[in-house]
Amino acid sequence: MKKAVLVINGAGGVGKDTLCNLAEKHIKTRNISTITPIKDIAKMCGWNGSKDDKSRKFLADMKQLTVAYNDFPTKWALNIFKEFLKSDEQVLFVHIREPEEIKKFIDATDGFAKALLVRGGERMKKSHYGNAADDCVENYKYDYYFMNDRTIKEAESSFSALLFEILKESPEV
Repeated sequence: MKKAVLVINGAGGVGKDTLCNLAEKHIKTRNISTITPIKDIAKMCGWNGSKDDKSRKFLADMKQLTVAYNDFPTKWALNIFKEFLKSDEQVLFVHIREPEEIKKFIDATDGFAKALLVRGGERMKKSHYGNAADDCVENYKYDYYFMNDRTIKEAESSFSALLFEILKESPEV
């Protein structure tokens, strides 16, 4: 079976999760984020699930602390990557914002994973978010780019077409 692992990135609010949910209608997928285990820790510290700029900075800073301490987010994502390879799923989306973390994950998969940047949406009109995760999304050379400036129906069609093309190029597992 052909499989693709896509590190998906883009500033907050560009529609990454919406696109991943639309893809599920056409391809068996798994959608994870290296911020997920950090959110679990943040909840213990009083974070209420908000996605405002202050909360985004808190989560980004906390993630950087766990990266510096023991590379926890990458290890967590690699465990899921290994599970994915044994599954019947075809596409694994891994949300990673920081360019150095994207490279680290892709290198750890021996290049199996590829990087996809999503642009568009209302948040793209903002040029500064106050945290390295959102402010540095353009600082990586991505394998694929997707402009999310269409209606949901059009985005579903064009994003699914892109994924099918990526799968054609992907290795058999």
